Amino acid sequence: MTGPLSGLRVVEMGGIGPAPFAGALLGDLGADVLRIDRIPKPGAEPETPARFDFYNRNKRSVALDLKQSAGVDAVLAAVAKAEVLIEGFRPGVMERLGLGPDVCLAANPRLVYARMTGWGQDGPLAQEAGHDINYLAVTGALHALGEADRPPPPPLNLVADLGGGAMYLTVGVLSAVLHARETGSGQTLDVAMVDGVTHLMSAFQAFRQQGAWTDKRMDNIVDGGAPFYRCYETADGKYVAVGAIEPHFYANLLACIGLSTGDLPHQNDRDAWPAIRGRFAEIFRARTRDEWVARTAGRDACLSPALSMDEAPDHPHMRARAAHVAFDGVTHPAPAPRFGRTPATLRHPAPSPGSDSRVALAGWGVPPKTIAALERAGTMVQT
Repeated sequence: MTGPLSGLRVVEMGGIGPAPFAGALLGDLGADVLRIDRIPKPGAEPETPARFDFYNRNKRSVALDLKQSAGVDAVLAAVAKAEVLIEGFRPGVMERLGLGPDVCLAANPRLVYARMTGWGQDGPLAQEAGHDINYLAVTGALHALGEADRPPPPPLNLVADLGGGAMYLTVGVLSAVLHARETGSGQTLDVAMVDGVTHLMSAFQAFRQQGAWTDKRMDNIVDGGAPFYRCYETADGKYVAVGAIEPHFYANLLACIGLSTGDLPHQNDRDAWPAIRGRFAEIFRARTRDEWVARTAGRDACLSPALSMDEAPDHPHMRARAAHVAFDGVTHPAPAPRFGRTPATLRHPAPSPGSDSRVALAGWGVPPKTIAALERAGTMVQT
């Protein structure tokens, strides 16, 4: 094992979305992540082939039937040796399985029991279905995104699922692990995406109350309203991203596109922003994306090419930092962040459900006789 979390044992209840992403992040950083999957139906093909299931890399999978008490007992045996349990079901599901926080903390009082949901464990919407766009909608974040005269676009599922969900789950888990190691006491974490995104909106809530942010889309400094912080189409139908907020960077940008500060209204004259955006748009359409990148290189103009997902791995900076790495026959985003002494690594390809059942349970101290009995009874499957 390598990475700063080497030795940390995590039980992850199989699911989709932010909880598995957080589990993969912990696995990248060295944690031993044991994923508990349902027993797959014979002949059933997974929606995502294992080698493309990047959220499950650096984990091992055990397939158990949790409708049988022996399957629940096997999970509790792993929980007794773990420091962390991660689950992403609706409130009450783990309790109905017999694996709620009270049961698991009784088996291991030092356990950090992390619950990942969109709405949270309580509140009027706690039992409602939802996805990233729904959680984002009620925080005020979605309304602030996109063009002024169009419906707000979903920003992939980066903001609620991964930003407000998985990242806050990871921070919460590591914080609670430190507390448990210091005090011997575990605890339950209620990680809600609506809470995380609301916290991410801190600056904008402050700007709004200060009167420095309007409630209109594309009317503010970093929402595409400012002409110096938005994307522009180029002559080849591609785009450049401009982020020249500070006055000296803005001056550099103007010099690169053949203008000076005297040619335009003041940078922060909001009434003039539409006209300046139009002028910039006309100028940027005169050259290709790569011509603008070459023209601004090394001049602190805060201009970058808006690359496609296919282009990104081949960008010179991304290549130099090895931001994408070949692993298991496909290209993965490299682990992040980077550690000087304990580097994170890709060690285990994403497993199919149950592909590690025998070896993983044995590695977590389950006796061979118990493993064999589970398999004979059909409670555990080795795929």
